[in-house]
Amino acid sequence: MSSTPPSSLHLAVALDGTGWHPASWREPVARPRDLFAAGYWADLAAEAERGLLDFVTIEDGLGPQSSHFLDPDERTDQVRGRLDAVLIAARIAPLSRHIGLVPTTVVTHTEPFHISKAIATLDYVSTGRAGLRVQITARPNEAVHFGRRTIPRIDAYDSPAAQDLMTDLFDEAADYVEVVRRLWDSWEDDAEIRDVSTGRFIDRDKLHYIDFQGRHFSVKGPSITPRPPQGQPVVTALAHQTVPYRLVARQADIGYVTPHDAGQARAIVEEIRAEQEVAGRADQPLHIFGDLVVFLDDTPAAATARRERLDALAGEPYTSDAHIFTGTPVQLADLLQELQSAGLTGFRLRPAVLGHDLPAITRGLVPELQRRGAFRRAYEADTLRGLLGLARPANRYAAATAATA
Repeated sequence: MSSTPPSSLHLAVALDGTGWHPASWREPVARPRDLFAAGYWADLAAEAERGLLDFVTIEDGLGPQSSHFLDPDERTDQVRGRLDAVLIAARIAPLSRHIGLVPTTVVTHTEPFHISKAIATLDYVSTGRAGLRVQITARPNEAVHFGRRTIPRIDAYDSPAAQDLMTDLFDEAADYVEVVRRLWDSWEDDAEIRDVSTGRFIDRDKLHYIDFQGRHFSVKGPSITPRPPQGQPVVTALAHQTVPYRLVARQADIGYVTPHDAGQARAIVEEIRAEQEVAGRADQPLHIFGDLVVFLDDTPAAATARRERLDALAGEPYTSDAHIFTGTPVQLADLLQELQSAGLTGFRLRPAVLGHDLPAITRGLVPELQRRGAFRRAYEADTLRGLLGLARPANRYAAATAATA
């Protein structure tokens, strides 16, 4: 559904701590002492930009990382603690020129008004390269940080109670994104006059109340931040099953999915496209990216040995929701093109060890894809929407006003 050539795939990298393997911080190339320094994140973004990647995502959360899905684990042998992802992106923005910056924003417990102006500000600071990754949380220990509601404990994700909770949280997320999108449109593009001679800074008729009334939010608007440079920064979300697929179909520009082979990828794409049609968005572009964890080395044996060594340091084999690729850049290029043929339009790679696997992506995988004519040789747009082949959308309120004029 992108306007880019069919041979061209999109690539993003997910930045998380020192890497996605829990023992990555113990590798010689890791920089655990720099994790809470701005320069560390700037260096990662610079490496990703050197590889002409579309964007980076930055992980975040409302509680310490945990090896348990829903509870704190009290472990002291793994990275714990994070900087705020939106603020990291804002710090990186003036130090980069082309790469998109997509911080994770947890939409459970937070307010859409705050996030809308934060991402709009990031879009200004980056001159049109901002996005956000929408994430929910069902962790009871994170709910108590805010004290506004309790989240019931889930013992099994396939239980009816768990499914009801997940459906409710994702419905809330869909409303959240709708509020954010309306707030981005609440200032028309030419609302600011800034005419010193007449003393008019703003045209009040071009600021709009959004008047959102829903089960989860009641937001009047308008925003305090003018419409972002992209009009609508890029909205992304990770999805593993039908309920989150529905969120992607209703509200996202990019959905990240976790197929383990081409057949599964094809089935997921078909389901999301069907949900997109139900949502009335069949005519709108929607990228579907595959997520993969990657261990990249010059030989398959070296990649396997490194993974085994990291597993030994962690005391257990590494597992993930996403497919774990262990091999060479050439083998990974083969796999990405196979998955692309199943309908995926891009990939978000999760480097197992950022200090090792990010350069392996930018200096090994990217040149291999370029040799095959499957990836760009230069940035072809100045905005993230432009890199993704997404047009700058019309302002919904300006269009409505014009239609009734």
